[in-house]
Amino acid sequence: MSRPPRQSRPDASLSSDEFRANVGDVAYLRVTKLGDIGAFLNWGRPKDLLLPFGEQRFRPEAGKRVLVMIYVDDRMRPVASMKLDKFLQDESEGLAAGEPVTLVISDLTDLGAKAIVNNRFWGLLYHDDISRPLRRGDRMTGYVRRVRDDARLDLSLLPPGEARLDLVGDKIMAALASSGGDLPLGDKSPAEEIKRQLGVSKNAFKQAIGRLYKQRRITIEETRIRLVTDE
Repeated sequence: MSRPPRQSRPDASLSSDEFRANVGDVAYLRVTKLGDIGAFLNWGRPKDLLLPFGEQRFRPEAGKRVLVMIYVDDRMRPVASMKLDKFLQDESEGLAAGEPVTLVISDLTDLGAKAIVNNRFWGLLYHDDISRPLRRGDRMTGYVRRVRDDARLDLSLLPPGEARLDLVGDKIMAALASSGGDLPLGDKSPAEEIKRQLGVSKNAFKQAIGRLYKQRRITIEETRIRLVTDE
């Protein structure tokens, strides 16, 4: 069975209920009913999508969601499959570090979150690169952090380079503004506290405050930072 060639355009604004799925998409779809030939899924179209028994990893329940690949079967019908490994590759092709990609979250693991990249490849978001709570089926724009020697993908939710520091810096300045110019986070603050308050890793935080300090916008102490104000 061939892998569908289509790739969806990233759109982080769509919820699972609003997402209109297409052939070639991996999507988290709600089961509308169970039938004699399989389950039927809402994919944002007038006619529900068939998930045949042979393409189920377990028997789904009506009202629950399942993560599926949508493809065209031998009878030229759009159908769904829960057997994602039939369609997705561990080794990536044609992607480079820093490139924006579409991510669909599959499973949370001890290392982080396993994600589907551009409906074609498996990738991994490590815990340090997860800036907000994630759930199975979440769809968002991410970035290739690194293409490993074995062609597998490490991912990030933040853009690379200057754009990454700009984004984190904007979060820090907004937090400072809302807290009266004094934020109890600094070089010695625990990584968990930085992530709880700002949703970024400690490494990204330290790089961003170093940049803000060089721009003379903040002062840095061991456990807090402060806005520089005009005298």
